Amino acid sequence: MIKSVNAYAAASATAPLAPHPITRRLPRPDDVEIDILYCGVCHSDLHTARNDWGWTHYPIVPGHEIIGRVVAIGSQVSRFKVGDRVGVGCMVDACGHCEACEEGHEQHCSETATYTYGAPDRIDGSLTQGGYSEKIVVKEAFVVRIPDNLTLQGAAPLLCAGITTWSPLKNADIGPGSRVAVVGLGGLGHMAIKLAKAMGADVTLFTRSPGKEEDAHRLGADRVVISTDAAQMAQVAGHFHLIVDTVPYVHDLNAYIPTLRFKGSLVLVGYLGPLEPALDSMPMVIGGKAVAASMIGGMAATQEMLDFCGQHDIVSDVEVIAMQDINDAYERMLKSDVKYRFVIDMASLKVEA
Repeated sequence: MIKSVNAYAAASATAPLAPHPITRRLPRPDDVEIDILYCGVCHSDLHTARNDWGWTHYPIVPGHEIIGRVVAIGSQVSRFKVGDRVGVGCMVDACGHCEACEEGHEQHCSETATYTYGAPDRIDGSLTQGGYSEKIVVKEAFVVRIPDNLTLQGAAPLLCAGITTWSPLKNADIGPGSRVAVVGLGGLGHMAIKLAKAMGADVTLFTRSPGKEEDAHRLGADRVVISTDAAQMAQVAGHFHLIVDTVPYVHDLNAYIPTLRFKGSLVLVGYLGPLEPALDSMPMVIGGKAVAASMIGGMAATQEMLDFCGQHDIVSDVEVIAMQDINDAYERMLKSDVKYRFVIDMASLKVEA
């Protein structure tokens, strides 16, 4: 084991995050050791810290939008060297041999992917701990390279928000001539707009809140539609090839289905759980429309997304915070009081030493 490193952890579902040293393993032959420079703050971090999904084991160190530099490599590592700018997202391992893994979709591993925090390590059984810490040690195959032209703090949310919105766009073969709508303008939504626009699509923001036009256009949206306005919704009936729905809470999908074109799809990327009110299948049957869901992406897709962002100078809009401000950030995140992603400057953690 390497020496204890500084981290912030939740000790229970009701306890604020607080300093909690953790121990990282020595690099295995196929491992990369990373000094963490920045870590994005995701809604999943908050849900896990507060045990909203019912599976959290404490203490837990959240964080799966990790950016850093390589400081050591195992004897079998060939893709990275000391000093490289790298990232780690939502996964740190998978079985590697099931159908999903062999097709490059490790996030759908039939034996369950090993997530970056709160999952048992596949070799020693220890609980994985995330990026709200000074260092992390990760299997080479689950480390990605960060393009040199991207700001490190802005690149951090690409490891979750970026790949989460990239996957449905890529799977739908979005490009010039495509018409894409994005539901919700938050951490996921603003990335969906940027990526869809860079792919060449005509992009619309669906929102319930007037006053977002200026920011939506700045991010790349061609128009804004107020989804509670029946007249505006009627104007885009049968219009969209793809709707990327980023809203993280239960909401009514029925108003959006008529805006899909023939064989169009609405893909949920923000919400997990039962739909209320019930989904009316009639508008889907007429026109061959679909409602689907998507989660992050495999490692090859994540690197492809990062390379695309490098080519198009795309990063997330972020507010950089100190590690000591994480609990306030969680409360602000619940109020949607951030444009559009918090990112922790991990240099602030060194003052805990």
